[in-house]
Amino acid sequence: MDFALSPLYVELQEEARAVARAVEPMAVEADGMSTLHDGVAAALRASRLCELLVPESHGGRFERLDPLAIAVVREVLMGTSSHLDSLFALQGIGSYAITQAGSVEQREDWLPRVATGEVLAALGLTEPVAGSDLKNITTELVPQGEDFVLRGEKAFISNGGAAGFYSVLARDGGGHTMVLVPADSPGLSVTPTPEIAAPHILGDLTFEDVPVPASAVIGVRGDGFSYVLATLAMFRVSVAGASLGLGEAALREAARHAGTREQFGRPLARQGAIAEMLADSWAELEAARLLTYRAASLAREDPAAALHHSSAAKLLASETAGKVVDRAVQVMGRWGLLRDSKIERLTRQARPMRIYEGGSQVLRLGIAREVVQDVLRETGTEAVR
Repeated sequence: MDFALSPLYVELQEEARAVARAVEPMAVEADGMSTLHDGVAAALRASRLCELLVPESHGGRFERLDPLAIAVVREVLMGTSSHLDSLFALQGIGSYAITQAGSVEQREDWLPRVATGEVLAALGLTEPVAGSDLKNITTELVPQGEDFVLRGEKAFISNGGAAGFYSVLARDGGGHTMVLVPADSPGLSVTPTPEIAAPHILGDLTFEDVPVPASAVIGVRGDGFSYVLATLAMFRVSVAGASLGLGEAALREAARHAGTREQFGRPLARQGAIAEMLADSWAELEAARLLTYRAASLAREDPAAALHHSSAAKLLASETAGKVVDRAVQVMGRWGLLRDSKIERLTRQARPMRIYEGGSQVLRLGIAREVVQDVLRETGTEAVR
């Protein structure tokens, strides 16, 4: 049993580190922006990393998307810039429904441009009254002859205002349908989302009778939820990867400080309480990393079947990142409180990781359900309904 990454993934990490080094001088500025940072976007386009988010048949790197490859790249990028990590990840999150179920025309028109970074992608799910409870969305696809119009609102949409297209989930009669909406569609307007603690590109979308031709339906009408679940199954474990990168960056900041700051006649790192926080942080990150890499490896074979493993990895890694960042601030004392320092940015960025792509409490419900079902299946016991 080999727990080390193969040379392929080590090379991808090195590729990502080169991009991160190029972006690092811009990170403070970019990570405080709610609009697109042109320098970060240019560095990402030049890197060819976006090819990892599209299949080889349409300009991608591999025959099919590889969750482990995506996770290890996000681990590197997030440790330097959340803006960079978000731009990278959303190329896949916003386009995966097209990869999975899009028509030949949709794939040929959009995916090659996603792979080069020429066009940014976005996924339109969340609404003002529907977050985790997506079955209560009110955005509606209304038939008009052989085509449709789209009415409603989406809120807190990552890449809102910067994306070239949106994959939008809408209510469609008694079911839900996914449609492809170009950003320049008449009737679509975008307003900036109010500033959040960890800024990134966010916009609220309003659809006022946006024309949607029948050719813009992604996959089969009524099957929209299956494409949402497929996207979560493919990309949820990558949030764990990003959380690891964030936690690792915080630990490195704390370790550097503790190794060079002297108090009471010796380095902080040799003070018992400080050493304990550093050691616990390293051990917990390593445990989360092993779970994340294993979950991502399982997702390579069958993302849907491995979803509870991906959920567990995202849960553990994001919760661990929060603890590690908090300890790092404690280790650094007043130096951990300086505005726009790396540790201050990491502190703000860590908290949303426990909310994005499945809040911790929602994930625990799903994991617990899977645990119970596994035990009942093994024992031949019928579940109480």
